[in-house]
Amino acid sequence: MSGRLILVATPIGNLGDMAPRAVAALEEADVILCEDTRRTRILLSALEIPAKGRLSALHAHNEDGRADGIIDRVTTGAQVVLVSDAGMPGISDPGQVLVAAAASAGLEVTVVPGPSATLGALVVSGFATDRFCMEGFLPRKGRDRTATLDALASEERTTIIFESPRRLGATLGDLATTLGDDRQVVVVRELTKIHEEVWRGTLLEAATAWGAREVRGEVVLVVDGAEPPLDVAISDAEITEQLEMARQAGASTRDAAAEVATRLGVPRRRVYELATGPSPSSRGAGSHR
Repeated sequence: MSGRLILVATPIGNLGDMAPRAVAALEEADVILCEDTRRTRILLSALEIPAKGRLSALHAHNEDGRADGIIDRVTTGAQVVLVSDAGMPGISDPGQVLVAAAASAGLEVTVVPGPSATLGALVVSGFATDRFCMEGFLPRKGRDRTATLDALASEERTTIIFESPRRLGATLGDLATTLGDDRQVVVVRELTKIHEEVWRGTLLEAATAWGAREVRGEVVLVVDGAEPPLDVAISDAEITEQLEMARQAGASTRDAAAEVATRLGVPRRRVYELATGPSPSSRGAGSHR
């Protein structure tokens, strides 16, 4: 069998999320690369998979130096599995350097998908999932942190952020200051575990609530996107006229708003507010005294 590199997702808390294909890949691997051999050994033991001397550490401090040697193993036919401590390798965890090297060498790289704190938190948030960005861990201080927060202030996509429980309150406070007190956020803690918690509210409420408590476990923040800037080139009168035409053609208020927003290229919320606000005639009434 030709060698290949296999990225295998592992449970982020609940062992029942381990996929049968993932178990098979670990059983058949010649080499199992992992962040922490102790944690992966515990996982293998729980799955009743013998380690058999196959575990090898690959982490942020040695990935660059180890990539060439691992590529040599794959080239000579080894089945090399890469796992992180939890979730999908390469997402705020080691893996990207090795995958890029394997791809450049023309080797087969495949994946066994599975648990992911990133996507899990996103889908339970209730925010838009059609466009989102993954920030991972924010810079801890200095200019890099300030620049990242400033960029997020105008980011219209849903944003996913990882944070240490020790820094959670401070980060929520910084987000509230830069993005606005009323921006919506979902704090997801200990996803899939016994003490799973999904908290919803504004950034100001979150900074207050989470800054006042001792936090334990893995935390993911999902921040609602910024409102797009209003298109001042399109007047309210023009939008209202288009809404009236759509309604006269038989469209409901909601459908008319969606249709006009798409046609004129303006935010749907702006159009819907005009559609549900006072009619042009009622706005004019009382204006002549």
